[in-house]
Parts: sequence; structure tokens; C-alpha cells
Amino acid sequence: MRLDILTLFPEMFTPLESSIIGRAREKKLIEINVVNFRDYSADKHKKVDDKPFGGGDGMLLTCQPIYDCVQALDPENKAKRIYMCPKGKIFNEQIAKNLASEFDHIIILCGHYEGVDERVLTICGFEKLSIGEFVLTGGEIPAMVVVDAVARLCDGVLSRESCFENESFYNGYLEYPQYTRPQEFMGLKVPNVLVSGNHAQIEKWKKENMVKVDKGS
Repeated sequence: MRLDILTLFPEMFTPLESSIIGRAREKKLIEINVVNFRDYSADKHKKVDDKPFGGGDGMLLTCQPIYDCVQALDPENKAKRIYMCPKGKIFNEQIAKNLASEFDHIIILCGHYEGVDERVLTICGFEKLSIGEFVLTGGEIPAMVVVDAVARLCDGVLSRESCFENESFYNGYLEYPQYTRPQEFMGLKVPNVLVSGNHAQIEKWKKENMVKVDKGS
């Protein structure tokens, strides 16, 4: 899978060079490109924002740099195009699975300042996506959340299928409590069933201690 992240702050994406995602990139299991769309600005000063029509605080990202950047990265219009913003559909595990299974190329645009001119979102066919009902200073952190959630579902990124099959949210349940050595810590003991060696009882205990996700109202 190829993931292109469009941002004005590429230096924010160093976490994607580490841990599981970093190793997957080194092995070429996934390709992640962080692209500064300022480089595509036709303005002699590389300006990418302007005051919004109708007034209002702050500056709005303009159409041209984003449009030209998208066209350069995806001239055949085959990629899934996502714009991270608070007004979008709330991202969840099902969306992550759909993105990982249905698309080979995803472009993620990080909003900033007061947002993006609506026309370029329409022309380029961006789907709006949010990681929650709150406002951040930009779309960079939400983009990293989406990339991490999607990339880990790609073939070979995790060591085995069970790594994510039993994890939180994968099947609509929160993961059961887990324990490791020592068997007792400050008076609290590991549940007896987990050290019993009875695999059937252990699996029964795990299923009984998974909690269905509360998605709220």
C-alpha cells in the first residue's frame, strides 16, 4: 500500500519512522510519503493561504497548491482521497479495515489554519474524516492516527493474524485484561485460571472478560 500525506509540516511525521510502522517501511511492505504541498504553490513567495471571503478570523488554505499536488501524485485519479477535519465522519476500526482492503493508494490531506477552500475538496473528491468530536491545531496528528491504524492491517506488517483479531475494537469488543510476571504484585494476584494450564478454560475466561464497545449516543 502507498500512503501520501499532504502537509505544511512534514517534520511532524517522524513517529512514522519508528516501531512497527518504521520496520514495515524498511521492508517495503508499505510506502509512506510525506509531501509538503507548499512546494506546488505557483505564488512566487510560495504562499498557500489567504483571507476567507465573507470575513472571519484566520486564513484559509487555497485551491491551487493542493490541486496541483494531488494531480502530480495521482494523475489517473485512482487513489482514495481523505481530508482530515473535525466535520468529517468519525474514524473507526471498520473504516480502517475498509481502507486497508479496498485501496492500494490513499492520499491524506492535513487541514490547518481555518481550513481549506471547499472547492478543491469537491474538485479532488476528498472524503472528510475526523478522529473525534474535538478540534486540534491541524490535521497532522489525525493523519498519523489513520495511517497507523490502516498500515498495521496491511499484509505482513504484523507478525500474525491473531495480533489484531483479538485486539480492542477489532470485533466490536474491548480486549480482556492481561497480566505478566510476577504472578503477584503488591498483593494483587494473576487470576488463577490464567496459570492453570487449562486452555479451554483460559479461552472461556478471555471471552467472558471482553466488553462490548460502548459507542455512546
